[in-house]
Amino acid sequence: MATPKTVAFYTLGCKLNYSETSSIGRQFEEAGYGTVKFEQGADIYIINTCSVTEFADRKCRQIVRRALRFSPRAFIIVVGCYAQLKPAEIADIPGVDLVLGAAEKFRILDYVDDLSKAPEKGLVLAGEVTEAKNFVNAFSFGDRTRSFLKVQDGCDYKCTFCTIPLARGKSRSDTIENVLANAQKIAEMGIREIVLTGVNIGDFGNGTEVIEGLRPKKEAMFIDLIRALDEVDGIQRYRISSIEPNLCTNEIIDFVAGSKRFVPHFHMPLQSGNNEQLKLMRRRYQRELYLERVERIKTIMPHCCIGVDVIVGFPGETETDFLESYRFINDLDISYLHVFTYSERPDTPAMDMKGAVPMEDRRRRNKMLTILSEKKKRYFYEQHIGQTRPVLFERHRDKTLLSGFTDNYIKVETPFDEQLINKNIPVILNHINNRNSVEIQLTSTLQSSL
Repeated sequence: MATPKTVAFYTLGCKLNYSETSSIGRQFEEAGYGTVKFEQGADIYIINTCSVTEFADRKCRQIVRRALRFSPRAFIIVVGCYAQLKPAEIADIPGVDLVLGAAEKFRILDYVDDLSKAPEKGLVLAGEVTEAKNFVNAFSFGDRTRSFLKVQDGCDYKCTFCTIPLARGKSRSDTIENVLANAQKIAEMGIREIVLTGVNIGDFGNGTEVIEGLRPKKEAMFIDLIRALDEVDGIQRYRISSIEPNLCTNEIIDFVAGSKRFVPHFHMPLQSGNNEQLKLMRRRYQRELYLERVERIKTIMPHCCIGVDVIVGFPGETETDFLESYRFINDLDISYLHVFTYSERPDTPAMDMKGAVPMEDRRRRNKMLTILSEKKKRYFYEQHIGQTRPVLFERHRDKTLLSGFTDNYIKVETPFDEQLINKNIPVILNHINNRNSVEIQLTSTLQSSL
C-alpha cells in the first residue's frame, strides 16, 4: 500500500485531550500529511480517547465504526486514556490497527511508518503502553478565537472513583519558561484567549523552573505561573479550566480579582455536598472549605462565574445524603453545574464499595441537579442584564449568527457580522432568548466605529 497522505482526528473527553490532539496534528502536517475532516474519508484516523465514564469507552467503538464507513481501508489508530487503561480491549475492536499509550502517542509518526509497511490491513500492531513519566507540552490551534494550553499532566491524588492517575501517571508540569514561550506563539497566531489546561493544574510545580524575581530558591507554583502569564503581550484573556478547591488559594483568588488578563471565572469540582461522601471519595476537603472558597470569590468578585462538577449515585449515597448535597448546592452562589452519573470503573477502589445505587435513582438525581443547574445559570445571566461586559466573538453553527462569551462566561448571540469575529469588545447585555443565550446590543461608540 502507498504511504498514507491524509489524516483525520476525533477527540473524546477533556480540553487537555484537545490540546494534545492539536499538537499531534501539527506533527503530521510538518511531515507532509494533509488534514481532512472526519467525514471526508482519510488514509489514517486517529482517535484520542477518554475513559472517565463507561460511555466514553462505548463512544470509542462507535467512532471506529464511523471512520470505517467513511474510509473502509483506512488505518485506525487509538491513543489516549482508554488506550492506556485497556489496550487489549481496543486491539480487539474490529478495524483498529494500532494502540498507543500515554507515553507513546507523541511518537506516533514512528509507528505510522511501520503501519505503512504492513502487508495488509487487519494485522494489529500492538504498539506500546508504558507509564507516562515525562511532560510533553501541547496547545490547540485551529480555532482563531481561543487555544487550550497544556501546563500540567497526571495526578497524585487517589480519588476512589477516578482512573485518570492510572491513565496519565504522576503529576508533572511544564517549565514556566516553556509555557510563556507557547503563550507567545499563540499570541503571534492572532488568538485572543488561552484556556490553561491539565489534569490537576493547581498542582503545577512538579518539574518547573522559577523565573528570576518571582519565587527565588523555591519550587514554582501555580500562582507564579499565572503572574508571569499576565505579563505576556498579545493575549487578551486567560481562563483557568478547572482547579481543585483545596488548591484554589486566597492568593490565587485575589490575584485573579486584580489581574489584567485573567477573567472572573472559576471552575471548581465539588463532587458532593455531603461530607461522608467526600470522605469515601477521598477528596482532600470538606464542604465547609468549598463554601469558604465560593464566599471569598463572590465577596471580591460578585460578577464572577463559578462552575461546579458533581457526581450523583456514588456507592453508599442514600436519598438523605443526596438531598443534603442538593440543598447545599442550591444555597451556593454558583453559576452552573456539570453533573456526572457515577459509573463503575475497573481498578478503582469505589468498584468494590458496598451500597451500589440503583441506576434509576442515579438518573433521577442527575435530572434533579441538571434542572437546578439550568435555574442557577438563568439566575446568573439575569443578574447581568443591562450591564456592559466584554465579549470575544466567534462563529456560530447557525451561519446567520455570531456567538461569544463574556469575560465571566455568559454566552451571547447576535446577527452575523464578519467585522466582529475574533474581536474582544464591550457590549450591552439585553435579554435572554429561547436558546438560553443572551442577545446583545453594541455600544453606540462601537457602532459608529464599524
